[in-house]
Amino acid sequence: MHPRTKHMLDKFIDHLHYERRLSPHTLSAYRRDLNAFVDYCDAQSIEDFSNLSSLDVRQYAAKLNRLGKAPPSIQRHLSALRTLCKFLIVQGLLTINPAADVQAPKKKRRLPNTLDVDSMNALLELSADEPLAIRDRTMMELLYSSGLRLAELVSLDLGSIDVTDRSLRVVGKGSKERQLPIGSRALEALNIWLKTRALLTTPEEQALFVGRNGRRLSRRSVQSRVKYWAQRQGVDMNVYPHLFRHSFATHLLESGGDLRAVQELLGHADISTTQVYTHLDFQHLARTYDKAHPRALKKNSPKKAV
Repeated sequence: MHPRTKHMLDKFIDHLHYERRLSPHTLSAYRRDLNAFVDYCDAQSIEDFSNLSSLDVRQYAAKLNRLGKAPPSIQRHLSALRTLCKFLIVQGLLTINPAADVQAPKKKRRLPNTLDVDSMNALLELSADEPLAIRDRTMMELLYSSGLRLAELVSLDLGSIDVTDRSLRVVGKGSKERQLPIGSRALEALNIWLKTRALLTTPEEQALFVGRNGRRLSRRSVQSRVKYWAQRQGVDMNVYPHLFRHSFATHLLESGGDLRAVQELLGHADISTTQVYTHLDFQHLARTYDKAHPRALKKNSPKKAV
């Protein structure tokens, strides 16, 4: 490391310590990330921070990517470098920030898990004779029928449901309210639950779903009951409440549902959040193609020449 470079790096860390009052842990992270960049500069014969270019920073980010650094880690390195360059501009050593427009590679979005239609039907066709089983079936039917988040399900009140209109009203993320349809199977289960619910609670309780104590059911309780029924119904998969929402969106798109409509039903502010389900839909179409198209079918072995 060139003495002048080391001096400026020490001066920057002092600035973060005394003027920005950053914690020792954060200061250590800054120094570690910037030392790694200085080592890179030494290897590239870049002797002074004043000689930095945007290309240098891009090549550094590319090297971190080749080394297998995760996108959030690369973004942290770049953030530290951007902050340093801002400091160097104030010090008169740079006129522009060479790291300003350099971004880390985007993190690959994991495709959500889903239940196929047969597995979903197996889960929902449970024998519901006693009150808690009736309640649980109704909860799962609503999760799948209306694509609810877990928080939205447990916050439902009696007044949230319009049986006549076959709809329900939820308040989602960002306090945004949306009206959702209730499917015929879910409506049937809901009507049975509304008659059964009185056995578990008092007329004063407004929560739609209650536990043995007669009070609003917790998220953890819903998670536990979903897991219980999945095991009991022989669904060989880790089943959790949000899986119903993923399956709801995927099955709609597989059946030709409109992406914008699915976005509205899910309550996504940005359609890019909904588009992840189109990748799942394409996988479904690709599997169908591979099974059905004559030119896609794989032969067990090539024909021998005659």
